[in-house]
Amino acid sequence: MARHRVRVMLVDDHELIRQGLRAYLERRPDLEVVAEAGSVRQALIRAARERPDVVVMDVQLPDGNGIEACRAIRADMPDTKLVMLTAFADDEAVMSSIMAGASAFLLKTTSGDEIAHAIERVAVGESLLDPGVTRRLLDQVRKLAVSGPQDDQPKLTENETKILERIAEGKTNREIAAEIYLSEKTVKKYVSNILDKLGLRRRSEAAAYIARRMRDHPHE
Repeated sequence: MARHRVRVMLVDDHELIRQGLRAYLERRPDLEVVAEAGSVRQALIRAARERPDVVVMDVQLPDGNGIEACRAIRADMPDTKLVMLTAFADDEAVMSSIMAGASAFLLKTTSGDEIAHAIERVAVGESLLDPGVTRRLLDQVRKLAVSGPQDDQPKLTENETKILERIAEGKTNREIAAEIYLSEKTVKKYVSNILDKLGLRRRSEAAAYIARRMRDHPHE
C-alpha cells in the first residue's frame, strides 16, 4: 500500500523563496507541494480549494498578517497544521502563533532539511513549539483568573478561564465547544465577555496582551 504523501502549501510573498523551498521539499518522497500563495487573500482562497495537510506560512505578508491567516485557516480546517516562518522572532509573534493554532514556529535561517522535518512531524500531530514558552503562556492565563485583568476590572470566571486557556493553546471555538461540552454559540459569547474584561477588541489582541504580561513579569 502506497504511503500517504503530505500535501503542503507554501505562503510567502517572495517568489524565489517559494520556488527554492518547493524544489527542496519535492525531492522528499513523502512531501508534495500542492499550492503556493503570496498574500493572505491568496492563502485563504487556495487553502480552501486544496485543503492541504500542512501550510508553511510567512508571518509578514503584503496585505496582512500571516498569523491572522493561520487563525482563519485553522477555524475553517482544524485538521490542517500550520508551520510559521519569520525573519526574526519576538515574544508577541511567538505567543500570537501559539494562540492562532500553529504547530511550529521557525526562523527563515532554518535549513531546508529542518523545515522538511518539521513539516513531517506536525503532519502526524506533533508540536515543535517550545513547551517552556507554552507553559509560561498558560501560567499567565491562570494568573488572570486569580488577580483579575486590572485592579478595577472583574475577575475571570471558572468557565472563562477554561476557555482562555484553550484559546492560548490555539484551539478554535468549535474545538473548545467540543472539549467543554458547550455550544459553539455559547463559547463565542464567552470569548466576547473575556475580551471585554481584558479591555480588548479582537481575539488576536489577547496574544499581545499576555505577551506583555510575560515580558513585564518574567519570573512569575
